[in-house]
Amino acid sequence: MFYAQILTLFPEFFDSPLSCSIPKRAIEADIAKVDCIQIRDFSTDKHRTVDDKPYGGGPGMLMKPEPVVAAIREARRRDTKTHVVMLTPSGHRFTQQKALEYVEKDSLTLLCGRYEGFDERICDEVDEQLSLGDYVLSGGEPAALSVLDAVFRLLPGVLGSPESAVLDSFTEEGILDWPHYTRPEIFEGKSVPDVLLSGDHAKIEAWRKTQAEIRSNVRKKKA
Repeated sequence: MFYAQILTLFPEFFDSPLSCSIPKRAIEADIAKVDCIQIRDFSTDKHRTVDDKPYGGGPGMLMKPEPVVAAIREARRRDTKTHVVMLTPSGHRFTQQKALEYVEKDSLTLLCGRYEGFDERICDEVDEQLSLGDYVLSGGEPAALSVLDAVFRLLPGVLGSPESAVLDSFTEEGILDWPHYTRPEIFEGKSVPDVLLSGDHAKIEAWRKTQAEIRSNVRKKKA
């Protein structure tokens, strides 16, 4: 069973997303398990403080090291082999290849930030820093959900067809999926490509490969 822990100030954020679609299927089939750990529970003052002003001045607040580090260590106590990932804009970009790496780890802990970010000393407690891309979210929770969804759908038995994960975009690094069509054969004057109706599997496979390469090259030019 794949075990995921989420360190967050908002455990309730995950209630609805984890109760539908692919995550729900993985959890109900006992293929995956998710535990949310409330970082605020590890604060030691009566106000349950988890943030403070940055030294040197500047806008916003930072997540304090004491409760965050304590939460990380609790996650490691629960699973000594877990791979701890800090979700932060300064991390390496998340890719399909990274999702494939995480599936092999069996246990993943995702640390969700808030405010202006983390006290730098927290970084010493994690195994990796990860970003979804060059933009800023209000917190790490949406990023954690994206990572979990990408990983869960790769777990054996989660998808209806095992080939679906194998043929996904980016499974071959840098290559997008090809165009797909279904019924009706003609929609508002737009027809399904003849090759897909031919029944010639070799030609269909060649067409799909070519279209995937064209899409990928167009994307690279736009990047």
